[in-house]
Amino acid sequence: MRPVANEPLSRHALAFVLAGGRGSRLLELTDKRAKPAVYFGGKSRIIDFALSNALNSGIRRIAVATQYKAHSLIRHLQMGWNFFRPERNESFDILPASQRVSETNWYLGTADAVYQNIDIIENYGSRFIVLLAGDHVYKMDYELMLQQHVDQGADVTVGCLEMPRSESSAFGIIGVDEQDNIQSFLEKPADPPAMPGKPDKSLASMGIYVFDSRFFSNSCDAMLTIRVRATTSARTSYLTS
Repeated sequence: MRPVANEPLSRHALAFVLAGGRGSRLLELTDKRAKPAVYFGGKSRIIDFALSNALNSGIRRIAVATQYKAHSLIRHLQMGWNFFRPERNESFDILPASQRVSETNWYLGTADAVYQNIDIIENYGSRFIVLLAGDHVYKMDYELMLQQHVDQGADVTVGCLEMPRSESSAFGIIGVDEQDNIQSFLEKPADPPAMPGKPDKSLASMGIYVFDSRFFSNSCDAMLTIRVRATTSARTSYLTS
């Protein structure tokens, strides 16, 4: 697609939403449906937060990967998100786990769900890939994150939230340098790294990632030495339920 002057970057992005998780901590709420399909405020489902964020950010190409007890989720997506029009270069695809790589393995996790659909993702021809979790409750404009991603010349941008360092051991914590280059990514560390200049704060990953599509494709085939930057635009945009 040929870029148009002053056109939002979101028009060149694909939102890939991971919606296959069970959410066992919700107990009986996920006995019959995946966590992203759990009702929230009437007829809405948890996944509608990520989808609405993408739509309101200007993203018009969306793919949703499903797995655990997906019938309720797929039915909701088919009935509530069926207004995208191919003639306007819009698309909304549902990607159930289908053993596309191995005859014995379904999606084995977040990275594997992406890997098993890499050919489909590449066929969209989008400039950016925005990876989202379908079970998070928040409000955010991804266009701001895309703009920072481009301005900083990053290969990957990770959305982060400032957290008190004393409370950060329960989260995935990102260590950065003074230029916001990621130095470490630690899962629930006992001693979370502090932010530069803020010894009482740590950066918690929000599970939101922006990739340049070319780098995204290459990184699925080989381990590369890359420069990764943490975004600051997301820090004031996160709302908890």
